[in-house]
Amino acid sequence: MPYITEENRRILDVRPPMNAGELNYSFTKIILNYISDDTGEDYNFSYQKLNDVIGALECCKLELYRRIVSPYEDKKIEDNGDVYL
Repeated sequence: MPYITEENRRILDVRPPMNAGELNYSFTKIILNYISDDTGEDYNFSYQKLNDVIGALECCKLELYRRIVSPYEDKKIEDNGDVYL
């Protein structure tokens, strides 16, 4: 969990994250909200909930790589040449 100031935490409630620390904080808050109980005061830890989080993060990562990173890397190979030749 990145340690960002209370003021920056409040700001992140109304604007998107601007750096890796803020992005990590935002993901963490979403996850903590997902695994909290209905009152938001306690965490509802179960294997299923934790597995849901890990699975969602992994699928999100893979889709980001497939849709954005891989085409970017292919373009850079075209621009700069392939090291695997």
